[in-house]
Amino acid sequence: MRLLHLADVHLDSPFAWLAGGGARRRSAIRDALIAALALARAEGVDAVCVAGDLFEHERVTEDTARFLADAFAALAPTPVYLAPGNHDWYGPASVYRRTAWPGNVTVFSSQHLTPVTLADGFTVWGAAHLAPAGTRGFLDGFVVDRAGVNLALFHGLEHAAMSQQEAAKVPHAPFSAAQIPQAGLAFALVGHLHTPVEAPHHAYPGNPEPLSFGETGQRAALVVDVDDSGSVTTKRHVVAQTTMADVTLDVTGLAHSHAVRSAVLDLLTGRTGVVRLTLRGDLDPQVDLDPAVWSVAGLDALVVRADAVRVAYDVAALRCEPTVRGQFVRDVLDGVDADVDPVRTQRVLVTGLRALEGRTDLEVR
Repeated sequence: MRLLHLADVHLDSPFAWLAGGGARRRSAIRDALIAALALARAEGVDAVCVAGDLFEHERVTEDTARFLADAFAALAPTPVYLAPGNHDWYGPASVYRRTAWPGNVTVFSSQHLTPVTLADGFTVWGAAHLAPAGTRGFLDGFVVDRAGVNLALFHGLEHAAMSQQEAAKVPHAPFSAAQIPQAGLAFALVGHLHTPVEAPHHAYPGNPEPLSFGETGQRAALVVDVDDSGSVTTKRHVVAQTTMADVTLDVTGLAHSHAVRSAVLDLLTGRTGVVRLTLRGDLDPQVDLDPAVWSVAGLDALVVRADAVRVAYDVAALRCEPTVRGQFVRDVLDGVDADVDPVRTQRVLVTGLRALEGRTDLEVR
């Protein structure tokens, strides 16, 4: 038996941080899903299994519902199993309830694992979140009631991952890896973690298209092969349409805005996808940082962070000023002994000058 395992697609994500670029990212997510379904056809899978967070319940549009229905209908007669998660939970107003799904789509709608026979001796057990939070563990007290190969499909958080990736989050449908074989299940196809996990008894595919910066692992779909004994092998296939990358540029010593722009273009030319550019270093306060003119061919979006840029002070010029600021610089420099560390003197000067400007970022790095 061969299955395609997807999870955490997050159609209609807002991407509010992208300042107007959200529509392109939402389109890329659709393209990644289409690529995953094309992979399902190419690999000749017996079913497509989606382990929750297919869309964003509070933001999903009717257009997205129709898109999904058409995309899944194109796979017929291959069955598609959908197990709602905490972001696309199954409720009275859910797209899952109000959409006319094609005949090859099964939406699990119970908070208890429910069986669907895929083939003789092969059963998929699926369950749904019925609320955005507080869902109990689907494997708590569960044991299969039939022979053959049994797989589970659900959206939940494995206990061992809580301290590693989601310690700050409220657990959603928590479970332990040991519960899977104890329940008589050969394997569990799970969603919720965006970082891919392939363990002996369960797998998280991760989100198929990048959703945020800092994600690790390939943005992919899993092809899962299960033999008659219940032995499982998985293979990752990249379906992401774009990439997200973090890059850093030190602007220290750049004397004018054109020099900054040239450095940015040198760093980013040839890159694709979405880039978050972090600027750091010391920059003269007269240099105009204007990301609006840093148009880079090939990028879907550029996000600029300049919080780490520090003001570079011309101490020699400041010393000549007939101002409180100038007097402060003279007092510091005239009071320095020859054996005092010049780095320490610079820190004192910068800290004081920042304080005189009313800034709160007084710590000198």
